[in-house]
Amino acid sequence: MKLIPAAASRRLFTATGLALAMLAAAPAQAQQGVSRNEIVVGTIQDLSGPIAGFGKQTRLGMMLRVDEVNEQGGINGRRLKLQVEDSGYDPRRAVLGAQKLVNQDKIFAMVGHLGTAQNMAAMPVQFEKNVINFMPVTAAREMFDPFHRLKFSAFATYYDQMRLLLPKLVAERKTTKPCIIYQDDEFGLEVLRGAEEGLKAVNQTLVERTSYKRGATDFTSQVARMKAANCDLVVLGTIIRETIGTVGESRKTGFNPVFFGSSAAYTDLIHRLGGPAMNGIFAAMTAQHPYLDDASQPVRFWANKFKTKFNEDPTVFSVYGYVIMDSFIRAAQKAGPNLTTDSFIKAMDTMTIPPDIFGTGEMKFGPQKRLGSNASRLSQITDGRWKVVGEYVGGN
Repeated sequence: MKLIPAAASRRLFTATGLALAMLAAAPAQAQQGVSRNEIVVGTIQDLSGPIAGFGKQTRLGMMLRVDEVNEQGGINGRRLKLQVEDSGYDPRRAVLGAQKLVNQDKIFAMVGHLGTAQNMAAMPVQFEKNVINFMPVTAAREMFDPFHRLKFSAFATYYDQMRLLLPKLVAERKTTKPCIIYQDDEFGLEVLRGAEEGLKAVNQTLVERTSYKRGATDFTSQVARMKAANCDLVVLGTIIRETIGTVGESRKTGFNPVFFGSSAAYTDLIHRLGGPAMNGIFAAMTAQHPYLDDASQPVRFWANKFKTKFNEDPTVFSVYGYVIMDSFIRAAQKAGPNLTTDSFIKAMDTMTIPPDIFGTGEMKFGPQKRLGSNASRLSQITDGRWKVVGEYVGGN
């Protein structure tokens, strides 16, 4: 057997020792979306489709909060970077957007993604790469149920809005023939399910159900069916133009039931685009629309700051974007300098987010609690603007 000379043996031992030392000192696998100086998050909005009015305002609200935190030094010394993709409100495009954000832009988390069907299509792409779905702009139960460690949802669900507020409205307005028009997808079905459950509390059932395909513009036949059924209350599982189209067509034909929509119909676009015909509509709300002349000085100051920066009036969707991004920042700061998916989740598991200037209620999260709050209240369009007409029901 050939022996290794002593000098060569010492060199081999030294080299081996150095290699082992380097391996021991090597950092663990880098956290996607987090570098020494930056945290990259993504969002998918409708910037070109039927609810682009929502998506553009959500994006601006998020951008405002990102700019604020970066001006203040970032999150534990890291700047926050927001990457945006456009879904056009199409689930297939949402999947493509998620693939780009997750695999190319290497985002740490998906924040404030707009749309129920869009989130449901995109989440598998994210979860495969351990990317959190943080406070999507949809109130569907699927955003937190069934439980998944990477799901965090913020506001009262469409289901609970209907379940808790519809019985109150029926009792106050003394209606007896409720019916519904709803979008034929998971969003509309959640409104339908909540309405059915809420009506059980007042021993009523829907006397007419009619639906429409996403993107529809003509609601003549649906209104005719509800009018023929003598409905005195119409639940609106609708968003912007469907709400305006349904109510506008109803007014034209002399059909004037009580109209009640979910928080998806709570937007200034309803009265701005629909005009006086929209007066009287009720909707569930989880945060107030920020009018530039709001009676609250903090809201008025924020709204004018927003307009100064973007040269357009803010909406409640600007508020959603701002509040959601602020919540992400709170959790990332709490997670500490060593930000990882696990440390972020650990921070969220003990997170309480206090009420804010927009009337958003307290949100609480826990190891098995992924919905911040299920509280909502009624608002009504009066003289061309939304006015709060009820106290919060539900809780956190």
